Amino acid sequence: MKFFLISLLFLLPINASIAQDAPSPDTLVKGITQDVISMIKQDREIQSGNSKKIADLVETKVLPHFNFARMTQIAMAVNWRRANPEQQKQLVNEFRTLLVRTYSNALGLYRDQAIDFKPLRARAEDSEVTVRSEIKQRSQQAVTLDYDMEKTSSGWKVYDVKVGGVSLISTYRDEFATQVRDSGIDGLIKSLSNKNQQLATKVSKST
Repeated sequence: MKFFLISLLFLLPINASIAQDAPSPDTLVKGITQDVISMIKQDREIQSGNSKKIADLVETKVLPHFNFARMTQIAMAVNWRRANPEQQKQLVNEFRTLLVRTYSNALGLYRDQAIDFKPLRARAEDSEVTVRSEIKQRSQQAVTLDYDMEKTSSGWKVYDVKVGGVSLISTYRDEFATQVRDSGIDGLIKSLSNKNQQLATKVSKST
């Protein structure tokens, strides 16, 4: 999970003009990476672990570049179709909150990791692509870091992150399936809500 957290911090957007210019997915991620690293290095409060500032940064900067509805649908697998519209809405909201709090923790893990991007293998007409890269750390083996992205009316969005070939969403799929089997969809929603409340309490106590 540590590498998932480290990978996620490289997805903060540079600024609003990037989305308007609609760059290619690899250009977008490369630019984001450079900007985020610069932001972290220049912000002493983030470096010192200011939980509120980190959470605010993630909430305002990360969300525009993720398709949380699709991420939730993939994580729910067949159970997504069994949820009614209101349950689906609650699942997306709770899962988004959980991931945002997870992303916030990523900012505290940055230790001068370098990112090496691979040439993008995609055709101009492709609506889904994978941006491939590697995390390089001193005295440690490089770890592959891939972003599954889709082209939407509002630009390219990330719907999964794979670290070392393992999907972020797949780490939740089995957990969600077990929870639904044991206590139903409402039970899963309640479990996610409780977990988010616990994480929120933990953050508030640390500020």
